[in-house]
Amino acid sequence: MNRTTLSLIAGTTALAAVTGFAALSAPDTPGAGTTAKAAAQLPVERTSLLCPAPSMSDIAETSYTSFTPVTKGTGGGKAELQAAAQESKDGAGGDKGKDGGKTGERKTEKPVLTPKEPGKPVTGDSSGAESPALVGTADGRFAPGWTVQETTEVAAGTGRGLQGVNCTAPDTSFWFPGASTAADRTDYVHLTNPDDSAAVVDIELYGKDGTLKSTVGEGITVQPHSTDPVLLSTLTDEQQTNLTVHVNVRSGRVGAAVQALDDKLGGDWLAASTDPSGSLVLPGIPKDATSVRLVAFTPGDADADLKVRLASPSGLITPAGHETVHVKGGMTTAVDLGDVTRGEAGSLVLTPTDQSVPLVAALRVVRGKGDKQETAFIPATRPVGTRATSADNSAKGSTLSLTAPGRAATVQVTASAGSEGGTPVSKTYTIKAGTTQDIEPPLPSGLKGTYALTVEPKSGGPVYGARTLAATEGGVPGFTVQTLPDDRGTVAVPEADEDLSVLQK
Repeated sequence: MNRTTLSLIAGTTALAAVTGFAALSAPDTPGAGTTAKAAAQLPVERTSLLCPAPSMSDIAETSYTSFTPVTKGTGGGKAELQAAAQESKDGAGGDKGKDGGKTGERKTEKPVLTPKEPGKPVTGDSSGAESPALVGTADGRFAPGWTVQETTEVAAGTGRGLQGVNCTAPDTSFWFPGASTAADRTDYVHLTNPDDSAAVVDIELYGKDGTLKSTVGEGITVQPHSTDPVLLSTLTDEQQTNLTVHVNVRSGRVGAAVQALDDKLGGDWLAASTDPSGSLVLPGIPKDATSVRLVAFTPGDADADLKVRLASPSGLITPAGHETVHVKGGMTTAVDLGDVTRGEAGSLVLTPTDQSVPLVAALRVVRGKGDKQETAFIPATRPVGTRATSADNSAKGSTLSLTAPGRAATVQVTASAGSEGGTPVSKTYTIKAGTTQDIEPPLPSGLKGTYALTVEPKSGGPVYGARTLAATEGGVPGFTVQTLPDDRGTVAVPEADEDLSVLQK
C-alpha cells in the first residue's frame, strides 16, 4: 500500500478495569434470596496508557505530567512509562526498518517516568523530533484515574504553538469531525496497537458531499506494539477543508488521534468525539476566541436538525443567525460561528429540534489575529461523571471551564500537591443551570512545580468540563484545550449469591 507515514503515534490509552471478585455466600434457605444485589463501585486494578510521539519538529520541547488521584480502598502496585516501538519512517505497518529488523518488536528499556505515590504529580521532558511514543501501565493504588498529559511547544513552522493531548484508551471505533485535506493543512491519523496480535483497520473519510472514495485506507495492518501515522492527503485526491474521519477496527484494538497542523494557524491534537448521540455538549470555548467553527456529522442516512445554543455565564443563549443547523445524513457539515463567545466564557450545546438523530461533532477554535493566530480543537465529550482529572497545571496559564447545561450543580475542585512541593487545596463551586463558568483553579499551598486538578460533582445535574493551557511565545497566543470526561477510576462489580438450584436443571 502506497501511503506516507512518519515516526509519530497518536496519543492513546487502554483502560483495563479488572477489579475485585463477586462475593459468593450460601443463602439461609435454598432457592431464597437469589436476586442479584446492586453493583458496587470498586477501584480499577490496572490501567494502560499510550502517549503519542509528540512532534516531527527539531525545535519541539515536550513535557509529560503523570498523576493518580488518591483513591480509598487501594494499596500496593506501581506505574511506569516506557518508550514504545516505532514504525520505520519509510515503511508501513509490518515492514522492515532500514536496519533489517522487523518493526514493532518490543524492547526492554529503562522507564521514562516512574510515579512514586498517588496524589503527587511526577514530570519529565524531551526535545526534538526523535522523542518516542510512550507506553505505560499502572496497577494497584496507581491505577484508578491515572492520567498523563503531554504538552509540546513548537516555536516556528507548520503547527507552531502549543499542542496538548491526554493519553486515552484504545477502542474499535473513533470519530474525528474537524480533520482536513486542504492545501494548508497537514493532518495525520495516528494508529497504535498495544496488543500482542496485529490489528486491521479501515480509515473512512466523509466530506461535504458524502463518502470520499478510497481503497488505500482499507485493511491497514497495524503490527503488534507498533505505530502507524497515516497522512490523510494520501488517502484521497480531493482537497476538502472540513472532513470527518472514521477509524473502524475490523480486528483487534487500536488507539487513534489526529494531529492537525496548519501552515499559518498553528495546530493541535484532535481527540475523538464522544460516541454518536442525539444531544452533544462541547465545553470550554476560550472567552477571547476570534473564530469558532462547528463541524458535525451523522453516521446514518437520516438528516439531523439541531438547536444551537451557547451556555454563557448568564444562561443559555441562541447565537444570532445560527439558531439551528441542518446536518445531512452521511455528509460533513461545517458552520462558522465567528466570535460567538463575545468575550465571555462559553460552551456549545446541541439538541434535536424534533427527532433525535445520533451525530458527532467538534469545534475548531482560533485565538489571535493576523499572522499571530493559533488553533485548538474541542470535541463533543462525556460528562465529568464521578470524577475527572487534569494534569500539568501551573500557577499561571491554566483555566478550568465547567458547564451545567441542564440543572444547577455543586462541584468540588481539588488542586493536588505540586510536583516539587506544596499542600493540596479544595474548593467548592456552584454552577448555575444553563451556564458556563470559567474558574481560575485553586493553587496548592506552597506550590512548587506543576499540579493536577480533580473535579468531583457533589449534587445537581450533569457537569461537563474542559481545561485550557495558554502560553504566549513570540507574540503568538499559544493554547490547547483538553476536555474532562469521567476518568473511569471505578468500575461496577455486581455482588452475586450462590444458587445451587441451577445444578438441578
